[in-house]
Amino acid sequence: MPIPQVGDPAPDFTLPGMTVRAGVRTDAEYTLSAEYGRPVVLAFYPGDATPVCTAQLCSYQEELDDFGDLGATVWGVSPQALDSHEAFARGSSLTFPLLSDTGGDVVRAYGLQAVGIGLRRSVFVIGPDGVVRWKHVGLVGLRFPAAATIRRQVETLVV
Repeated sequence: MPIPQVGDPAPDFTLPGMTVRAGVRTDAEYTLSAEYGRPVVLAFYPGDATPVCTAQLCSYQEELDDFGDLGATVWGVSPQALDSHEAFARGSSLTFPLLSDTGGDVVRAYGLQAVGIGLRRSVFVIGPDGVVRWKHVGLVGLRFPAAATIRRQVETLVV
């Protein structure tokens, strides 16, 4: 599948995910279309507890209150299973949902598959209408957009 462009409807999906808050793991199903009405930040990352992924998701965690203040939801998406996500969340103090795309269906739907690394590190801002409003798709996967950059994109949707 091609990578969705700004202005395209975001491919809908449902994935299992989990959060760790106050030391308690909670598993749930996460459906993108269920979030329509508020902005959603989808952060696709190649692997749990790797140096760049840890830096990326920890930076988003630090800004999470800002995203919440804007009414935005933040989800991390990667191919690892929920138990791996739990260890990563606990080790990095992540409290936002980490979704498990073990079959790669969502990665393919967003056109993010990459030989060797599995997926391209990418961030999509989905508008309250379910349309892609901003995206950053990495070529190699070592760089990621700063939380402040994403926040500015979300702010344009809630003004």
